[in-house]
Amino acid sequence: MPTYHSTIGLQTEGNCDMIDITQKVADVVIKSGLKTGICTVFCPGSTGSIITIEYEDGLLQDFPEAMERLAPRDAVYEHHLRWRDGNGHSHIRASIIGPSLTVPFVDTRLTLGTWQQIAFVDFDNKSRDRKLEILIIGE
Repeated sequence: MPTYHSTIGLQTEGNCDMIDITQKVADVVIKSGLKTGICTVFCPGSTGSIITIEYEDGLLQDFPEAMERLAPRDAVYEHHLRWRDGNGHSHIRASIIGPSLTVPFVDTRLTLGTWQQIAFVDFDNKSRDRKLEILIIGE
């Protein structure tokens, strides 16, 4: 079965910055030349995650607040005590959510729901240059 690989570069703000990457991923699927298959989006690194969400103002506020309740920024983390980088919460949040997402596509279109977008979330405590890996398998 044929495969196709691409990367997406992003500049993030950190601190639960969420970036809608749906169109970028859809463009890679079209560029692949494959009609039907699966598309995996993967974030190398341990402080970023890939999610689906309804990318609207309310959830852009609710999601970071939920993450703060799950893994508070000001809690004591052994990671921070060891490395003094202040991002123990970032690692915990990214581990809970996960680094990748796989979406089927049919007739070169991602099979997302009407109000479902793909987003990258940068949980780190500083801005970063990120590179996401896209691997497509299909026919």
